[in-house]
Amino acid sequence: MTTVWKHEGLRGLYQGVTPNMLGAGASWGLYFFFYNAIKAYKKEGKLETLSATEHLVSAAEAGAMTLCITNPIWVTKTRLVLQYNAGIDPSKRQYRGMFDALIKIYKTEGIRGLYKGFVPGLFGTSHGALQFMAYEDLKLRYNNYRNRVSDTKLNTVEYIMMAAVSKIFAVSATYPYQVVRARLQDQHNTYSGVFDVIGRTWRKEGIHGFYKGIVPNVIRVTPACCITFVVYENVSGFLLGFRKGNN
Repeated sequence: MTTVWKHEGLRGLYQGVTPNMLGAGASWGLYFFFYNAIKAYKKEGKLETLSATEHLVSAAEAGAMTLCITNPIWVTKTRLVLQYNAGIDPSKRQYRGMFDALIKIYKTEGIRGLYKGFVPGLFGTSHGALQFMAYEDLKLRYNNYRNRVSDTKLNTVEYIMMAAVSKIFAVSATYPYQVVRARLQDQHNTYSGVFDVIGRTWRKEGIHGFYKGIVPNVIRVTPACCITFVVYENVSGFLLGFRKGNN
């Protein structure tokens, strides 16, 4: 943070905020949409709740479908964040903003450029799959422990606890793929593919290289995840209640 502040000022700390907001909004919205649609399809005609494995597979499928749509946004976000060689001089920046980055990447690298990091991103669907599996399982076990119906709505503090624990678990288990994907998308380095990134990172940095930045990542994504899940659960509950009230 100190280095970024010295070289780029406040603006440097907010590089890539636009595609991050659009990417996060689109990703979460599409993810919840696909996930719940897949769950509903699998649960159709069944009285019992879905198993942990079924939640895992449903979340992985939803993640893959979401990534197909949102990968170009994450590429532009990574490129904007990694304009560290321009310093505070805007004229030296390779990209002026999100749409400028999208256009330039498409012109110089084609569709392939917008889907850099897609393969490790697919492996990264395991992150969301593990998170949703843990989240659903924690809710189920907690309601069973409290002798309540399995789909009983929790309060805000309980949702925050479930979301935080499931997120930290998922990040810890899948973080290396994020390092590999970011390095593939970095315009300052050239890699021939996923295995080239893995090999060079291992040779130069060892196992620690695959976990660079995990602490700030956990600090950043956990509160965001908790807010997202709390808002989603409460808004969806409100909308369902509102719809029932009108029927």
